[in-house]
Amino acid sequence: MRYLLTGEESERLRFRLLQNDDFDTWLPFFSTPEAEKFLGLGGIPEPADRCRKWFAIIRNRYENDLGGMNVLIDKGTGEFIGQCGLLVQEVDNIKELEIGYSILPAHWDKGYATEAARKCKEYAFSGKFSDSLISIIHIENTRSEKVAIKNGMQFEKRTMFKDMPVNVFRIRIS
Repeated sequence: MRYLLTGEESERLRFRLLQNDDFDTWLPFFSTPEAEKFLGLGGIPEPADRCRKWFAIIRNRYENDLGGMNVLIDKGTGEFIGQCGLLVQEVDNIKELEIGYSILPAHWDKGYATEAARKCKEYAFSGKFSDSLISIIHIENTRSEKVAIKNGMQFEKRTMFKDMPVNVFRIRIS
C-alpha cells in the first residue's frame, strides 16, 4: 500500500482510505453524466451499480498494491470532498503511475482537485515511486485537463484507454 496517501494532508484536505460507509456520500457523483462518461462506467445503467463497481475497483487496488483513490476530507468542516490518488495503470502496454481525481459536483471549481493532485505529485516524487507521472483524461473532460496543467503536466498524446478516447498528460521529476 505504498502508493496510498493515508494520513497525509494538504492545506485544506486530509487523505484517508475509502470505507464502506462512504457509499451514500459518494453515490451522488455517479448520478452525473460526467462520471458515467469519463470513468468508463457507461455500460452500467444505474448510479448505485456504478458506485458499487467503483468501490470494488478501489478495494481491488488496495488489496493488490496498485495504489488507489484516497477520500478527501475538508480539514475545517469534516466534509467529504471527493477522491484522489496514485494509480498503477497500463497505457499502450506500458505500466505507468497516474494521478487520478474525482470531486463531488458540489465542490467543483474550488481548487480541491488541483490541491489534492499536487499533494499526490509531491508524495510520489519524494517517495521516488517514479521519475514521471501521468493523468489519463477523457478527451471531453476539459475540467480535468485544467487540473493536470495546473499540476505542471503537459499534453503528451491521445490514445485509447478502457475503450475510451483519452489524452495523456505527463510531468517528469525535475
